[in-house]
This record gives sequence, C-alpha cells and structure tokens, in this order.
Amino acid sequence: MKWNSIRTKLIVFLLLPTLICIMATMYVSYSHTTKSLRTRAVDENTNLLYQGSKNINSLLQEINRLSLNVYADGDFYRLLEAGYDDLSSDIAIYNSLSYISTSLPNISQVYLYGVKDAKATLITDNTTPKRWLRSTPYRESRITGSPPVKVQSTHLSNAYGLNLPLTQFVPEPVFTMHRRIERIPSSEAIGYLSIDVKLAALGDIVDELYDQDQEQIYLLDSSGKLVYGQDAKALGKPLNAAWYNRQIADSTGTQGYFEQEGAVFIYQQISSIGYSWTLVKQIPVSYLFREAKEAAGINILLLVLLLITIIILTVLVSFRITAPIKQLVRYMNQVQTGNLEIEIRPAGKDEIGVVTERFRSMMDTINNLILREYRLELTNRTNELRALQSQINPHFLNNTLQIIGTLALELKVPQIYGLLSALAKMMRYSMYNDEKIVTIQNELDHVKAYIELQKERFENKFSFRYDIEESLQQALMPKMILQPIVENYFKHGFNRARSDGFIEITAARLSPDRMEISISNNGLPIPASRLETLRKELQQPLPPEEMDMLKNSGQDGYSRRDAPGAGIGLGNVLARLRLVCGDDSLLSVDNLKAGGVIIRLEIDILVESEPI
Repeated sequence: MKWNSIRTKLIVFLLLPTLICIMATMYVSYSHTTKSLRTRAVDENTNLLYQGSKNINSLLQEINRLSLNVYADGDFYRLLEAGYDDLSSDIAIYNSLSYISTSLPNISQVYLYGVKDAKATLITDNTTPKRWLRSTPYRESRITGSPPVKVQSTHLSNAYGLNLPLTQFVPEPVFTMHRRIERIPSSEAIGYLSIDVKLAALGDIVDELYDQDQEQIYLLDSSGKLVYGQDAKALGKPLNAAWYNRQIADSTGTQGYFEQEGAVFIYQQISSIGYSWTLVKQIPVSYLFREAKEAAGINILLLVLLLITIIILTVLVSFRITAPIKQLVRYMNQVQTGNLEIEIRPAGKDEIGVVTERFRSMMDTINNLILREYRLELTNRTNELRALQSQINPHFLNNTLQIIGTLALELKVPQIYGLLSALAKMMRYSMYNDEKIVTIQNELDHVKAYIELQKERFENKFSFRYDIEESLQQALMPKMILQPIVENYFKHGFNRARSDGFIEITAARLSPDRMEISISNNGLPIPASRLETLRKELQQPLPPEEMDMLKNSGQDGYSRRDAPGAGIGLGNVLARLRLVCGDDSLLSVDNLKAGGVIIRLEIDILVESEPI
C-alpha cells in the first residue's frame, strides 16, 4: 500500500491512536496497581511490625519483671545481702531462682552471683542446681554504671565461667538479661543476676510477622548485631548490609520504609531501659508486585486479543470505506479517456454514495447538454427569426390602449374605457420586471384591475370583497402572487350556472411580526385525490436548479409544474414566498364546508425591500 493512499492513511491513523491508548492504559493500570500494592503492603506491614514490636517488648518486660522478683522476695533479698553460708540458705536461694527459671517456658538458665559470700549459683532447665565458690562475678553479668539492667544480644549459652563440669549442659543460642542487684536505697551492688532466654521465645513472635518462603526478617540490636533471623550462622554477628548502614544505622525515626536492591524494607524500633532493638522486614519487589504482574499478564493477553480484533475490523472498515472512492476514481479515469457512456452504479446512501450519485447526475447532464447543443444549433436561426417577429414594444401597446380609451370616451362608451384602463393597469404592472417586491396594496390594485375584466367576461355573476388591515397595506411581498391564485378560481372553480359567486381576500396579523393572507371563494371544491396530491407537492421544495431559475426569472417565474393546461403552479408561489419572506413561509389549500376553496399564505411581515 502506498503512503499517499487514503486507505493506508486511514488504517495507520486508526491503529496508531488505538495502539497508543492501549499502551497508555496498560502503563497507567500497572503503575496504579503497583503503587496501590506498595502503599497497601507498607501500611499493612507497618502495622504488623508495630504489633510485633509490642509483643517483643512485652516479652522483655516480662523477663525484666522476673528479674525484679529478687526485690519482692524479702527472704531471698536478706540472705543475699547478709551472705549466709548454710544448707537452709542454699535451699532458699535455689527455690527463688527456680521460681524465676520456671516462670516462663523458654528460660534456659538463671545465674546469680552474691557479692557478700562471693558465691555463684547456676540453675539450668536440665540439671540440678549448683553453687560454687568464686571470687569474681562473670564479666558479662557485672554491670557498672546506669541503668542497672541490660539485654545482651544473641550468643551461645555457657557455664558463666564455672569450672565444675556440667555433664548434661549443651550450648544453644540465647539472649540474656543482666541485672545488678543493689542495696536499696544506694546503688551498691550486692549481687548480679543473669537470665538466659531461648530464641524460641522470640521465634514464636517474629515468625508470625513474615512469609518464610518469600520474605526476610531481621531483629537487630543497637550495634547492628543480628538478634534473630533466618540465617542461624549469622546470629550474634554484625549485619554487614549496605541497606542497613545507609538507611537504618543513623536513622532517628521509630519506624519507616525504603526501597533498595530490588526490595522494600520496613523497620520498627523497639526501645526500653537496657536495650534498643530494630525489627526489619525485607519484601522482594517481585513478590510484592506478584498480583500486579498476574493482572498485567491477563490484561496483556486480553489487550492483544483486542488489538488483533481492532486491526481486523480497522482493515475491513478501511477497505469498506475506501472501496467506493477507488471505484469513483476509476469512473473518473474512464471519463478522462473520453468514455462518456460509462455505467455508474450506486455506491450506497452515505456521503460517498451521494458524491457518486451526483457524479452520475452530472454525467447525465453533460450528455444531455451535448445532445441539446446539436439541436439548438439546428433551431437557432428559426428561434432568432421568431424573436424578431415578436419584438413589439410594450410601451407601444400601452399607448395604443390609451388612444383607444380616449376614443371610447369621445364616442361616449365609458364601459369600454373602464375595461381598457383596467387592462392598461395590468400591463403596466407586468411591464416593470425590475420591481420584484411590492406592497400588499399594489398587489391588491393589480387584482382589482384583473377582477374588472373578469366581471365583464362573466357578466357580473360574482362579487369581490377584500379586508386588509390598514397597518399591513404597506407590508412587502413578492410580485404577482395574489393574481395567479385568483386566476385559478376562474380557470378551475368558477361555476357559470350560479350568479352568486364571490371571491374574498383578507389580510390579518397573527403576531407582531407575522401575518396571514387568505383567498377564499365559493366555487367548485378540489377533488379529494387531487387535493392530497397538491398538498404533497407543496411539502416538497423545488430542486436547486429550479430555485435558481425562479430567482433569476421575470415576473411570472418558471417551473416544470406550470406546464400548459395545468394552471398556475402553487409550488412556484410558495417557492417565491420563501425566497423573499424566509423559509418559514407557509401555503395551505383546503376545501370549505359550505363549498369552495380557501388558500392561506402565512409569511413574515417585511418593512423594507430586499433584492432576490
């Protein structure tokens, strides 16, 4: 297909916007979906991590509450402060530490060092209590400064430096809460308490916060060490990750999120006395947007099917639209080669079909004009001769009528003079062809002159009446409108057997800018079939070529409807009214119930002449 072809341009300009719209729709839909998913995921996971941080903080607070039990147990506190060294004291201390050890299900072991008696006690979940003499407390348990409590990140459990073997002791990852027991109200240390907690306590909370197959979660302390995570080998070690060092390490906010390295990171701070942890959840973008990708895949499939359908329909529609145009071009090419007798077939009822029909009509007109040109050439001289023979000066006829009228007065025959005067008026009215718009009064005077002649012809067997509002007498209307309508009465409706015939003309206002002129008579009615046909003809406007001929014609106009013997065409009267007074001019024909015909003209009131 050539680019300068209408068919090619139509296909391209139909498909290009469609393709652009489809791609834009896909892009906007995917962008909106991913944005909505990101926002929803961030909101949901922020709330989830916030709830998880509350649960972790509650766990640590519960462990802290257990560590404060040494102050609540008066006997235990007094023994620790006094440093008694007997069996009953050992049993009391064992009982208090066992209470702490069994209060929570995931406590691994409890370590106590008494400063007064320099003894260390260790209670584990799978051994009997042991008590050893030791000069100094375990280094991690010895807290100096403020606050008197701290939480040690994940590490392997140990025997707190005790030398006696524990045959059933198996090291495991734990985190520890250390507390300095003070002599109240001073801050003097009377003992050190350490509680080891299994990571299962954290796992019960943290594992509910993420999808272990797709997501990652990290619980980090203030120094960046991993307290809890999926990688067991990395527990208790610093997390060397770029995203942590850039986004979280120096962050002052309690919560937030960011996107980096193809994943969305959401974090939540967990802070209290003795610890400051950060809970971080890592969600891969591919997992986060999986629903959007599935929806996008379905949309792409549907849009591809839609695009294929649109392409097929576009091509079919383009061929359907341009096929008549190409056929019309072929017709024109054949005409250009000289084939004027080509058969032009209709191409439908749309605009292209109308153009084809007009082209066929134009070719018929051209062929008819060519044939008519030959005939006109043959009859040209005969017509010229007849034109010369018919060139009688209208002014000569008018002057001759005046001479005859003067002679009638001299011979004392005034009736002949009156008839000649009426005929002269009609001739003068008809001679001035340049005056195509006249007043109603002028038109009425012309009708009066015509009536005078008809009264003589029909021996005064009819009467003529008129009633024109004074304000309408100078209103304008086309020339030669009323007289042809009156003439139809004498041609088709006058009953010679009656002597009481009448014809009446009235003019009245319908509104400030519109009037109605009625011409009625008591002659013969129009047959019903003829009346129906006449009304249909009045509803159809004249063709444009006849309107042009009528506009450029003389006083009587021209129409195919004015064939000899057919009478004056009311269609021409209506057409001339619409030329001068506007397209809303109306002409109606009705039979009167009492007998006769009434013709109504409804036109706008014109106050100044407009050339037609």
